[in-house]
Amino acid sequence: MNKIKDDIYWTGYIDWDLRIFHGYSTPSGSTYNSYLIVDEKPTLIDTVKDYGFEEMLCRIKEVIDPSKIKYIVSNHTEMDHSGSIGKLLEYCPDAEIVCSPKGEEHLKRHFLPASGRKGKKDWKFKVVNTGDELDIGKRKLRFLLMPMVHWPDSMSTYCVNDKILFSNDAFGQHYASDERYADEIDRGTIIAEAAKYYANIVLPYGAQVLKVLEAAAALEIELICTSHGLIWRKKQDIGLILRLYKKWASYESEEKVVIVYDTMWHSTENMAKRMFDSISKGGIPVKIFNLQKDHISDVVTEVLSSKFFLFGTSILNNRMLPTMASMLMYLKGLKPKNRYALSFGSYGWATVGFKEFETSIQEAGFELMGDGRYIRFVPDASDLDSLNDVVSIIKEKGIKQ
Repeated sequence: MNKIKDDIYWTGYIDWDLRIFHGYSTPSGSTYNSYLIVDEKPTLIDTVKDYGFEEMLCRIKEVIDPSKIKYIVSNHTEMDHSGSIGKLLEYCPDAEIVCSPKGEEHLKRHFLPASGRKGKKDWKFKVVNTGDELDIGKRKLRFLLMPMVHWPDSMSTYCVNDKILFSNDAFGQHYASDERYADEIDRGTIIAEAAKYYANIVLPYGAQVLKVLEAAAALEIELICTSHGLIWRKKQDIGLILRLYKKWASYESEEKVVIVYDTMWHSTENMAKRMFDSISKGGIPVKIFNLQKDHISDVVTEVLSSKFFLFGTSILNNRMLPTMASMLMYLKGLKPKNRYALSFGSYGWATVGFKEFETSIQEAGFELMGDGRYIRFVPDASDLDSLNDVVSIIKEKGIKQ
C-alpha cells in the first residue's frame, strides 16, 4: 500500500513506456501522481492520464470505496492530470471538483463541450482562489493559485495539518519508479531529471515561479508531493530543490560553453570539434552535442547553467539544416534569458542562409557575441586555426559580465 502519511495515500499511475512528452525525451518514463486523503470528506488530489485510470482506481479501492469520495481537487486541467475525472465521477457522481476559476473554464472546454447533451450529467464545481480553505474533517486544505506555472489554471494545494504541499507541476520530474521518494534513488539522477523538467516545461515562467516561491516561503513544508516523479521528503532535499528553482527562475548561469551542431559532410563537425578542443584547453568547461544523435531536450537542459552557446549548421537549399531549425524554434518558445551565442558553419555557394540562422538565434533569446564563422566547403588547417580565437571572445564576454 502506498501510504504517504496517516490516512494519505499515493494512488497514481506509473507510465514505464513514455518516451516523448510534449516534444522532449523521457527515457526514464514518468508517473502521473494522484493522492487520496481519507477524512470525513474523502478527497482526491488530481487524477491521472485516461489510460492509467484502472490502475488508479485499483489503488483507491485498496483504501476506500470510490463512491465515498466527496472532493476531486484539480490542480491543473492538462489531460495528464485531469484525464480520468469523468471516469471517476461514474463511481462518485455527487463529488465536487475543486479548481481555480480558469480551471473550471478549461475543464468545461476539455470535457463538457456539448453542454446539456442527453445522458451527460453536469459536473459540480467548487471554485477557489488563493488563501481559500476547504474543511474536509480533521484537515483543512488551503489553495494557492499559480497562474502560468505553467498554464493559466494552475494552482497548488497545501494540507495545513500535515504540512504537505501538493505542488502540481512545480518541482516534478519525468521519472518512472517503484520508489515514491526522491531520497530513495541517487541524488544526482533525480536532480538531473528535475533540471530537465524545469528547462523543458517551466523555463519561460521564471517571474511567475519567483512569486510562487515567495508565497511558499511562508508555508511550513514537510513533504512536496509533485504531479510527476518522486516526492521530496528530506528537509535538505526540500531546501535544495527550492534553492535550485530560485536559481533557475532568476536565469543565473555559469561560465560554461555548449556547442551544438548538425553537419552534412563533416565540415561543420570539424569546426565544432576544433572549437571544443580550443575551449577545453583554454580551461573553460564545455560540452558538445550533435543533433543527429542528441535530443534537443537534452541540449535545452544545459540552458539552465551554461552562459555561452555555439550554434553550428551546414547550409541546405539556402537554409539551415532542419534539425537546427527545429532546435531554435523549440528554444523560441522557452524564452531563455541572459545567454550569449556565436554562430558557425559551412556552405557551398552562398552565405545567405546564415542571415536567417543568426536571426533565429536572436529570436530564441540569445545575444550574439560577434560575427559568425562561416567556411566554404572543407576547412583547411588555416581555416580551423582561425577558430581558436573563440576562447578569447568567450573569456572577454565573461569578464565584461
